[in-house]
Amino acid sequence: MVIKKAAKKSTTKLSTKKSSAKKASSSRKYGPSVSKDVEREVKAMEQGKLKSGYSGKTVTSRKQAIAIALSEARKEGKKVPPPPKKG
Repeated sequence: MVIKKAAKKSTTKLSTKKSSAKKASSSRKYGPSVSKDVEREVKAMEQGKLKSGYSGKTVTSRKQAIAIALSEARKEGKKVPPPPKKG
């Protein structure tokens, strides 16, 4: 009777660094004047002066105020990334 010895599995783990596929880009996503536009719109929302487009209702959400400011900045041609895809 022949008995086979089980091969020992190596227990040493290689330390691997996760390398990111993309490097952090040094360019800004938003132009410097866009943050001022957003700040202005948020202040107008807090004062109750910011109205939504078609319906003219008062904006109550901070996210809505930021979205309005970014949309207006895109229309003016400022450096703002495109809006996220709906999905």
